[in-house]
Amino acid sequence: MTPSRIAARVRRIKPSPSTSAADRANELRRQGKSIVNLVVGEPDFDTPLHIRQAAAAAIEKGATRYTLMAGTVELRQAIAAKLERENGLHYAMNEIIATSGAKSAIYNALAVTLEPGDEVIIPAPYWVSYPDMVLACEGTPVTVACPEADGFKLTPAQLEAAITPRTRWLLINSPSNPTGASYTADEYRALAEVLQRHPQVMVMTDDIYEHIRFDGQPTPHLLAVAPALRERTLVVNGVSKTYAMTGWRIGYAAGPADLVRAMDTLLSQSTGNCCSVSQAAAAAALDGSQDFVAESVAIYKQRRDRTLALINDIPGLHCSPPPGAFYLYIHCGGLIGKTTPEGKRLDQDGDVVMYLLEREGVAVVAGTAYGLSPYFRLSIATSIETLEEGCARIARAAAALR
Repeated sequence: MTPSRIAARVRRIKPSPSTSAADRANELRRQGKSIVNLVVGEPDFDTPLHIRQAAAAAIEKGATRYTLMAGTVELRQAIAAKLERENGLHYAMNEIIATSGAKSAIYNALAVTLEPGDEVIIPAPYWVSYPDMVLACEGTPVTVACPEADGFKLTPAQLEAAITPRTRWLLINSPSNPTGASYTADEYRALAEVLQRHPQVMVMTDDIYEHIRFDGQPTPHLLAVAPALRERTLVVNGVSKTYAMTGWRIGYAAGPADLVRAMDTLLSQSTGNCCSVSQAAAAAALDGSQDFVAESVAIYKQRRDRTLALINDIPGLHCSPPPGAFYLYIHCGGLIGKTTPEGKRLDQDGDVVMYLLEREGVAVVAGTAYGLSPYFRLSIATSIETLEEGCARIARAAAALR
């Protein structure tokens, strides 16, 4: 057998399941099948006008060259001001770095800190990329199942049990993809008490859905309630979800200067700085009017409430109201064990998802991709009409099972 030319660190990871699901839906659409795509976690709004105008102005004034590796001074100042204004967190310029999306910030932080075999605690359900990014950096993902009964959130007892001498990171995403689970200040305080006993454990907070929550309250931050953790915490965020800027590819990280400096070094030898025009747009997003944020969240809430009502009317399905983000994580245990009209038994959530796609043309993502079954994730980042059509198709498919 010819040895693989692909390195082991890449062979051990898999393509993104959500991307694979979207690709399959697009393939069926090209074949002429009517598809309702509820896979992609991407706002369906246009980037606000004042942000687009800032990008155009940057182009016209010639801001199209290399920037400082860590990002322009203007963008990092905007990030620092945002963190202070909204989170009560204070960071200097040398503690902030702009990256090509929040995903880049997470991956590079892992890359500069993990030695082979180092462990990263990842509460499940988790964003699909977390475990594979750890594997790509030769670390060991330690997933901890957080059941719906606990609000899909990590408990202090679970955290204590998961920590070993090899634990390097705890990765927290709040509000979370895929469940929308959001930690309270008291819950953060309880987790911080555990972390205080284990000084070798660093914490990464993925705050990308921070502003998309439905109770009208600001999202608490771990460091606001446990400032003693500052020197071992990396704050990760970006503009993609809040400002409908997914294609602009701007994320950022704020944390201890030595960690940010190491990320700067690695990025300088790999990707280089982020797009200069996108940086100007991101600075305008953070510094400018925030009206769009409240307006878009109000629309997401309408979509959430309507879709929840429709899903919970379907026998065999159940979904608790997500506190934030723009997904429903739907329990489909009531469909497991049933048989399709073609005689195929649905043994797991992956079978349910393929059945919905093949029979009714509804594309969603199986809970196995997020580390907790039997569920599937449905994105509400699309129109009410599309969501209603998708739910009607899901209802027909469920009714046809025996």
